[in-house]
Amino acid sequence: MIVAKDGEILLHTALGFAHRDSGRVLQKSDVFALFSISKSMIACLALQQVERGHVRLNTPVVEIIPEFSGRGKMNITLAQLLSHMAGMPATNPDVALEYQGDLEHVVASVCLEAPVSVPGERVSYSPIMAHAAIGEMVRRLNGGTQRLRDIMARDIFAPLGMADSALRMRDDLSPRAVPVVTRDRRPGMFEPESAEALGALLLDPAAEAEMPSGGVVSTAENVFRFAEALRPDGGHTAKDILSPATLALATRIHTGDKPNNLYGFARDMRDWPEFPANLGLGFFVRGTGLIPAYFGALATPATFGAMGAGSSLFWVDPKNGITFVCLTAGLMEETYSCDRFMRLSDIAIAAAPSG
Repeated sequence: MIVAKDGEILLHTALGFAHRDSGRVLQKSDVFALFSISKSMIACLALQQVERGHVRLNTPVVEIIPEFSGRGKMNITLAQLLSHMAGMPATNPDVALEYQGDLEHVVASVCLEAPVSVPGERVSYSPIMAHAAIGEMVRRLNGGTQRLRDIMARDIFAPLGMADSALRMRDDLSPRAVPVVTRDRRPGMFEPESAEALGALLLDPAAEAEMPSGGVVSTAENVFRFAEALRPDGGHTAKDILSPATLALATRIHTGDKPNNLYGFARDMRDWPEFPANLGLGFFVRGTGLIPAYFGALATPATFGAMGAGSSLFWVDPKNGITFVCLTAGLMEETYSCDRFMRLSDIAIAAAPSG
């Protein structure tokens, strides 16, 4: 966990175990599967292409990936993919687990899928498919011959000094990898066995898993570097990876008052209210109201960040100058993970110096 104020780290600690069953104690340098935090990094790659004039936010995906055109997807745009307004399914594409990290296989399957809602009308959070398409757009806009992981290493990790980060597990990082173990077996958003199997794939160097939606591995310190690069007046300027104008657009709510369809199960399971999705272009935004909010009730409305499957979170509160990173070893059921991160976030905000 890292908590910082105006770029000064106030807390950097490793608590508990990297793997409880074997007694392996957690270290600050340990490497975690970030799961959906990866989406914010892929979004930055796409937004860089917008800044360079290679694509527009309202460019139809089919202009870059022609085979994406079938089954009602002709007019889906890059912005709709980034904000989960494209109507893409929440389920995984029809690809066997061992091929989930093969971007070519996944994109081919995505191209055969039909939207589950009219593009632009609903927030249909797409855990895998939307960002597979975004990643392939980035790859083709870079000439189509490079691996996406190499583009991310060049355009995100290298400029920010994120030497312990990769879009797949590297051999040199593998000894520090934190196993993915589901500690909370309550039914919810994902099946524990599926999450653990996916985690094992992401952490296996031999698999070379290249999954734009959730395949980045990193340390808390490296995630902090990324978050600070996005914070106005951060330790790195946003210009290192994105201009301030682009960042301001990306961290603004683009989904209005529409709810996030992904949390429909929570309204039945835990009697959650219906509340706005508050999605930007690749980022969640705090918004207003006493709603289930990973960033805490005390965070200011412009606070933005990302979270990963019951285990990981980062956020930036631009007004208060606070940056928060928390990566955990045991996956929780998603709604209870939200409860946990709300408590930790409020503690961090209340404890940080004011002014």
